[in-house]
Amino acid sequence: MSENRETLASRLGFILLSAGCAIGLGNVWRFPFIVGKYGGCIFVLLYLLFLVILGFPLLLTEMAVGRGSQANQIHAFYNLSHAHKKTWRMLGVLGFLGCLLLMMYYTNVSGWLLNYTKEYIAGGISAYSTAEDFGNLFGQTITNPWKSTGYMVLVCVLGGGICALGLKQGVEAIVKILMMGLLLLMVVLAVRSATLPGAAEGLKFYLTPNWSNFMKAPLETIFAAMGQAFFTLSIGIGSMEIFGSYLSWKTSLAKECFWIILLDTIVALSAGFIIFPICASKGIDMGAGPGLVFVSLPNIFADLLGGRFWGCLFFAFLFMAALTTVVAVFENLIAVFIDAKAMKRPWAAMLVTETVILLSLPCILGFSVWSGFTPLGAGSGVMDLEDFIVSQNLLPLGGITFLVFAFSKSGWGHENFVAELNAGQTWKFPTWVITYMKWILPFIILAVFALGYWQMFFSK
Repeated sequence: MSENRETLASRLGFILLSAGCAIGLGNVWRFPFIVGKYGGCIFVLLYLLFLVILGFPLLLTEMAVGRGSQANQIHAFYNLSHAHKKTWRMLGVLGFLGCLLLMMYYTNVSGWLLNYTKEYIAGGISAYSTAEDFGNLFGQTITNPWKSTGYMVLVCVLGGGICALGLKQGVEAIVKILMMGLLLLMVVLAVRSATLPGAAEGLKFYLTPNWSNFMKAPLETIFAAMGQAFFTLSIGIGSMEIFGSYLSWKTSLAKECFWIILLDTIVALSAGFIIFPICASKGIDMGAGPGLVFVSLPNIFADLLGGRFWGCLFFAFLFMAALTTVVAVFENLIAVFIDAKAMKRPWAAMLVTETVILLSLPCILGFSVWSGFTPLGAGSGVMDLEDFIVSQNLLPLGGITFLVFAFSKSGWGHENFVAELNAGQTWKFPTWVITYMKWILPFIILAVFALGYWQMFFSK
């Protein structure tokens, strides 16, 4: 561990911070509606399988590169590589740009969640009572450029401000609180959902395999589960790599990655335990899509006893999950400037915050009409494009890049990588695991990438 490098105060802090980066809108927003779309339990089982065979080894690889280099992805690729250093550094830059691109729309959605949380706390949500009302509220939220910009800026300032306080006093300490609050709210909401009339039907849908449903579109369901397992951990753009750089060599990477994935999975599965009983109780379509959270569920909360209270808890839960990811990815971006010794942490945090705010405006303008002029067109085209570039391209290709870098002679090298994997453990990774990661896993990722394009162009 470098003498001047910041470190985390505790193992718990590392686990919660790393899990906080992984846990986000993919777990508590996307996971429930995609489970509903693909038939419930079969999708969940496939998702868990792909977490083991895809998510775990990729997370392990990113963490190993981080710990081995004690630096962010750009400097890690440059410092650890044995040849073609400039090429590897440019590939690291693509990861940095991927994190930046992710924040350009992620902060916008986080701002929507903050707005809904505020509406519930302030009582403004009481003015809405029907599905049409809540549809109009969501429309007003995303098409009002001043409101969207205001909440996006607030999210960015919160994320950057927490990082500016320092790794231990800011990032670790506050994410610990957010994660503890998130886990507590998750339990409270899950218990409340289970007590609703008709909740058993939602749990049955969630927990009972429906093979006939699966057979209607087996390949599409398998691909969706594979993609969800890949994307839920945000692996491939270096957002997890930076936390490996804060780890001691006395620590078992396998054990830490296991806890991160376990927490990430618990939150995703718990989101299903919260949402599906609520949907079943009120007869809402469980595969309703993204609008499930912003339109359908608020309409349900309006009919519940104490609905304003439960709605407030629910959107606070969502916002905490989103904010932990914002803080973690901001830390990754900020670390690039700190590791380059270009500036101190507060100034790096300010630069990243201002940059993300400016670059997030096109996404907002993609939904809005600013002063009667919409240069980028009305609708969600900008957000869809940004999400497509990150989710369908940078994440899978970045995952392959990490594997090629770890094993190739011009990169880190097979022996160095395996030695890093085994450091801090009382046992060594079996040969078959290393062989799988080197020769089989890249082709699984290529299948995710290729199937994504196949589904886009040929599945209609």
